[in-house]
Amino acid sequence: MVAIRRAESGVQHTFGANREHPVDILMRGANAQFSGLLHRQSKSLEEAQAEYRRRYEIEPPPGFEGWYRFAVAHKSPIIDEFDMIHKQVAPFLKLSGVELQRIMDAAFYANGSELWSCEYNRKEARVRCNHPHRLYDRHISSLFETVGKFAGAELPDVRVLINHLDEPTVVLPSDKTMEVRVTNLSRQPTWTNITQECVAHRAENSHTKDERESYALPFIKDAASAMDICRHPEYEHLHGLFISPVSFRLTEGMVPVLSTGAPSTMGDILVPSPAYMESEFVYDSDQEPDFDEKTNNLYWAGSTTGGFAHDDGWRAYHRQRFVQFAQNLGREQYYYLREENDSVERVASSFLNGRLYNVAFTRIFQCAARVCRAQRAFFPGGAWADKDAALRSRLAFDLDGNGISGRYYKLLASGSLPLKQTLLREWHDERLVPWVHYAPVSQSLEELPELVAYLTSTASGRQRAKEMAGKGREWYGRAMRREDMAVYVYRLMLELARLQDPNRQPRA
Repeated sequence: MVAIRRAESGVQHTFGANREHPVDILMRGANAQFSGLLHRQSKSLEEAQAEYRRRYEIEPPPGFEGWYRFAVAHKSPIIDEFDMIHKQVAPFLKLSGVELQRIMDAAFYANGSELWSCEYNRKEARVRCNHPHRLYDRHISSLFETVGKFAGAELPDVRVLINHLDEPTVVLPSDKTMEVRVTNLSRQPTWTNITQECVAHRAENSHTKDERESYALPFIKDAASAMDICRHPEYEHLHGLFISPVSFRLTEGMVPVLSTGAPSTMGDILVPSPAYMESEFVYDSDQEPDFDEKTNNLYWAGSTTGGFAHDDGWRAYHRQRFVQFAQNLGREQYYYLREENDSVERVASSFLNGRLYNVAFTRIFQCAARVCRAQRAFFPGGAWADKDAALRSRLAFDLDGNGISGRYYKLLASGSLPLKQTLLREWHDERLVPWVHYAPVSQSLEELPELVAYLTSTASGRQRAKEMAGKGREWYGRAMRREDMAVYVYRLMLELARLQDPNRQPRA
């Protein structure tokens, strides 16, 4: 109890009325950024068309006017922020429509491919999907039929290739090649393969130092930079996707494949995950108390997804690292910000206030038998957890599994504050703003003890947590609805239909 009181008084004394915490500074900048994003959205079709031409130096795709009417009719707050879509489809403009269709056929029929081929029929507003050997499409078709239900005959006929697996798949070559190669890298290191283009990537993305004060703790200031694996070679040994993914089909070639999440170097085209619409992950407000009535701690419970453990390397996997860290199982050095000699400095401590963390594994699997036994012996056993238990804590941790985390939207909608750790880009990255709608967490976790202590143990921190949780909940209701997913997928389908036009010639 003495150590707990000392820790609480330390953070309260360091960041009082006369000194801002790094979280305060980051939130202020992020809110200004978000306000600018909302203000600059086009207010008319003519503005949206002109903005498209300005950003991408190409005409909007056929059907853009219908898309704009659809977005406005469904009260989309986002009209222009679709740079991710353009960046993902732009490489394929170098191929003709005929060449692209030929490559799609080659990828679909390639030995070892895990791709669905789905064709949307505008007259029927239906999508038909087929796979070389699978029957269950994991709700892929329902995602596109949801879009069709909203948009109907406005959508173009289009064919898409969709990745069946949780893990991403595509690495685009640096040259325009018609060759497609599929390699099974399941349960093998993948880092070298998916960072092969990092030299060119670094040349295009020079790093600029951010001078905002963080007192030597890695509070994330730029989410895109933090997720850029070319800038962070240390990530090779911090994430299960790079160490030993459960299932990974490396597709090398100019292949437009839709996936739900991918690291920065990969060429998958991102779409909303159908998991977000599954009943297990749908938010139910009846299960949730008001923010002030929630338990003042950080909650996470889940399984050891994220990689297949066949040796003692499991300690480096992202989920195992987090649980070991939060349960103080590794005799860690934890870092806090404290006032020393009239200045704030990073100090090391072996103390972690366990009352602020309710974190446990509820299932240990995806491992060789010997390794599963070792993990069960190492981690204190967690009982089955109610799927809505996280909604009863003020802070809810969320991190990658084998792929994206399906529970993320439920947390955003709930009014708890998501603390999000991820290396997987998703379709929503341009509309969810860190330090406005959620609190990002670094891969190292170094800043986590200070972040949790501030958000739970100081009056200003508790207010900041409540503010972010409220804004995340409100924005979820405005910009993350099924209608908003439909707006995104509709626009993507227009771009894909243009790519596949048999009369389209390559763009120089």
